[in-house]
This record gives sequence, C-alpha cells and structure tokens, in this order.
Amino acid sequence: MPPLPARSAPDGYRIAAASARARLAGPDRPEVDVWTYNGTVPGVLVRLRQGEPTRLLVENRLDQETTVHWHGIRLPNAMDGVPGLTQPPIRPGENFVYEFTPPDAGTFWYHPHANSLEQLGRGLAGALIVEEREPIAVDRDLLWFLADWRLTEEGGIAPRFGNRMEAAMSGRVGNTVTLNGRGSEAESFRAGERVRLRLVNASLARIMGLRFEGHRPVIVAVDGQPCDPHEPEAGRVLLGPAMRVDIVLDLEGEPGRRYDLVDDFYDGLSYRLTQLVYDERPPMRQHASDAPRELPRNPLPEPDLAAAERHTLTLEGGMMSMGGMSSMGGMMGGGGGMMGGMHGMMGMGGGPAWAINGMSMTGDGHAGMEPALTFQRGRSAVLVLRNETAWWHPMHFHGHSLRVLSRNGKPVPHRQWQDTVLMAPKDLVEAAFVADNPGDWMLHCHVVDHQMAGMMTVLRIA
Repeated sequence: MPPLPARSAPDGYRIAAASARARLAGPDRPEVDVWTYNGTVPGVLVRLRQGEPTRLLVENRLDQETTVHWHGIRLPNAMDGVPGLTQPPIRPGENFVYEFTPPDAGTFWYHPHANSLEQLGRGLAGALIVEEREPIAVDRDLLWFLADWRLTEEGGIAPRFGNRMEAAMSGRVGNTVTLNGRGSEAESFRAGERVRLRLVNASLARIMGLRFEGHRPVIVAVDGQPCDPHEPEAGRVLLGPAMRVDIVLDLEGEPGRRYDLVDDFYDGLSYRLTQLVYDERPPMRQHASDAPRELPRNPLPEPDLAAAERHTLTLEGGMMSMGGMSSMGGMMGGGGGMMGGMHGMMGMGGGPAWAINGMSMTGDGHAGMEPALTFQRGRSAVLVLRNETAWWHPMHFHGHSLRVLSRNGKPVPHRQWQDTVLMAPKDLVEAAFVADNPGDWMLHCHVVDHQMAGMMTVLRIA
C-alpha cells in the first residue's frame, strides 16, 4: 500500500461531492455507482497540521442538498456541518467554505450530515489526518479506511435506505466490507518493520472486532486522542461505527508467511477481513524496535471532577426494549414538526424508534432543535450515559472529546478520551468534559438508522 499522500496546497482543499463509479467487491465484479469526494472511495485524504489554519471549499455536484461534518475535530460551531442547526445546507451547484484551526493531532474523518443514511451509504466519506508536530518513530504510517456496503446480486448498491425494521434493531449492516475502498485479500509487510496503523470504521452500522493472528497490536490513540499505550482487551480491537483506533504493530512474523486478520464481532458471522502477508526478504531488524510508542498529548482541558455538574442521558427504545417508552408523548420530529406518542412496534408504524431522556429528534438536525441540557461556558460536567436498550450504540458528541471515566462502575484505564463512546446493551458509562466550545452541539448514535429514527439530542454551551 502506498504511503499517505502529501499535504494540500497552501490555499487549502477543494472537495467536490459527486457521483462516480468504483470497483468495490473485487476485480471480477462489476463497477458500482457511488457518491464520492473528488471521485474516489474513500474520498480524498485531507492532511492538516496541528495548530495551522485550514480552508476547505466543498462543492455540491449531487442533485440533493448536502453538508460536511468534520468528525472529531474541536472546531467552531458554525463549521460543524449540521444543516439548519449550524449552517444552511449546500444546495446542488453551490459551495461552502469551511475554515478552522485543528487544535488536536490525530486520526479523524469527514462525512455528510444531510440525508446521512443514503449519502454515507453510497460512499460519501473520507479520512482527515492532523499531523503531530513530533510524530512517533515508525517505518510506515498506514491508513485503513474500513466500510461496509449492501450490494445486490448484480453488484449495485441495494436501494431502500431507512428500513423501519432495521431502524429499530441493529441498523443497515452490509454484506461487503472494503479496506481503502476495495475488497482486500492481502496487505504486504516486511518482517521486523514497525507500522502505525490508523483504523477508521466508516460503516453505517457494522461494529468490528479485529483480531490480528500471531501479532500483538498496541493501541496508542482512540478517536484521534492519544492514550496510554496498551494491548486491547482479549487481543481484539473493538471499533464501533465512526470510531478510530491508532495501533502500533510490530511485524514479528516469519518471512513468506500469511496471517489472518479476522473480524469476529458478531456471533457466528466471523470473516477474514484481509491477510498480513510477509515478503521473502530477511527481517528489517533482528529485534523489535524499542522506540517509544506514546504519542504527545493534545491540549484538551482537564475536567474538574470535584466541581463538575452531573447529568444523566438515558437511551431508550428499539425492538425488545419498549418498556417505559409506550407512554411518551409530544416527541420532536424532523423538520420541526411534533410527533404524537408511540403506539405499536417501535419504528414500525412511522413514529420514532428511539429516544434520549424521553425525547426523540429524528433526521439529520434542523433549525429550532431544543437543547436537552444547557451548560455554562467553562464549567466541568459529567455525563452519565445509560443504555436501557437491547442494542449497541456508538454515541457521538460533536465538537468535543469526552474523558471516559468508568464503565458499569469500573474505572476505565489508559487515560482514554473519545468523541464516539460505544455503549453495549445495558451499559452505564460516565464521561467528563469541559464546556469550553460555545454553541448548539449534536449528540447522537452513529448507527445512522438509529440517529435518523430518534436517537439524537442537542447540548447547548451558553
């Protein structure tokens, strides 16, 4: 795989959302009609430098409105890309200039926040890397942009986005997984090398549990934020939709051998994502590199836990977890309209399938979304995220990173900060932040079906 390409020109990036064709499922399968940024899947790689201003001109060449959300970047609210809430949508044939200075180095990504389910599901997504001023020493810095697709027998993208049954369950999980926009049989390495592997899960709904046969990956960052280097629990790298994990991988296998990389998150549905294939050359070095693996920390404000206010956000709804939801009334729907109480099966009768603290906000965000919570600027807060549903939810908070404190009463080690916190069924997670970025910020599930069907709210920083 080629190294990551060079940075943009000094005047910034020009990114066009437009239709194109791509060969997703292998060389013997037909090309697929996709939607892209600058004609490729994944979209053009955006490389920025920490603390340096950037300018990104986005052109809309689609036949519908769009926006771009710069996922995980702590940027000004007006640049966050939520239609109606932070900016007008970009109409067909028009453009919008995003300008911000990324405060944090790390692995991020970008995607639409308008008609999100279909636009992301048809391929609109790309990686954004903010370079450290002092990167760690590795032989190669590689991006693995992972996505899944639902393809038909004929090779096209399956239509009918927004299936009501799926929306109330695990969302639209695809049948084809790509690595950097293609089905991958093998990725080439040399014995003795040390690589930094930037993993991005751009799937609509698929959670991944990655096992590296014969290798011991070390996690050095989660969601772009450095953590204490550590091996993943039970050897499996867990990657919910929208999450990123940076690992350092020492290639200590034998020259000429192949090692499977397996995703076994779903019981009984394990598959081989790719293989680590060693070439025949002798090892690059006889002993594993002893260079430090710890990344420099980003300038995140440390919450004052002793003075922090505490707020609970309870996730409700979905199939098989309707208790306490049936009496909810006056729920807010997309487009500013009001929706009546839920009746019948969640998500099956046209009403929202999900709620946060008894309120459902459907769609992609819109003007007039009332905040669930309001924080005074500069205050520390602890969010208690309580998953009362039978399903997994990667909860994403725009414009901020959360210091994850505990999960189900047990402290979370390794000083981890995340913008997308993966919640297992019945999980209770405590996470802290400093309300230092003013504006109305979305918090939503990044299983995009769940967001569209109600699992979304707004937190206001006054």
